[in-house]
Amino acid sequence: MTSPELNQLVAQIGDEILARVAPHLLPARTAADPASIARYIDHTILRPGATRSEVLQVAAEARQYGFASVCINPYWVPLVAHELAGTPVKVCSVVGFPLGASLAASKREETAAVIRLGAREVDMVINAGALITGDFDTVKMDIQGIVEVAHAGGAIVKVILETCLLDDNQKMIACSLAGLAGADFVKTSTGFSRGGATAHDVALMRSVVGGQMGVKASGGIRTLEDFRLMVAAGANRIGASRSVQIVEAARA
Repeated sequence: MTSPELNQLVAQIGDEILARVAPHLLPARTAADPASIARYIDHTILRPGATRSEVLQVAAEARQYGFASVCINPYWVPLVAHELAGTPVKVCSVVGFPLGASLAASKREETAAVIRLGAREVDMVINAGALITGDFDTVKMDIQGIVEVAHAGGAIVKVILETCLLDDNQKMIACSLAGLAGADFVKTSTGFSRGGATAHDVALMRSVVGGQMGVKASGGIRTLEDFRLMVAAGANRIGASRSVQIVEAARA
């Protein structure tokens, strides 16, 4: 799709989006039960210095609480896949993380590698610089290449926009590109840039993708109230490293 066509698509969405979704930015009035909350969460450990014992602890917590997935760097995929074998908890790995400026071919190869090692969810980072420059075809093809590899291997793809680097029009364009490329989710943030998830961004992303794609909120979600706010705004997956605390707060 050419740049003018994408701009026309965004124009059709219109400025009324935020007004339409504003009522949904409020926190949920009632809490879901802890088990339901756990199934929303990708239990995450992406710190560069994370140790084997820390990764094993996260995998054990995921088994205990029934989180949707464990999200780790590619190096840890074989270990976590072994630990989670026979459980419903998925292995999620990141690709092109955290900058997104890797070569498209490198991202495809990394995607194929983590799927071979046991990942069933792939969180890839878009090329934000290309998006901001207006090179939309490059961004779309980058996502599409990963989607093709992942879907062939039975994995889903979440596209990390790094929303803190983008204005609202760029966020809407990025969501549209992800949808056109066949991705399964759009995701707010890596957690490694200058900002994380906001209810504004989650609601905006949900308005663009509608019910056709998932929306994952990630970055700075530390409390049960943060969780409720993001779900109320439209997220149906949450990335968090303080997942246990969130679920335990719901139990309390």
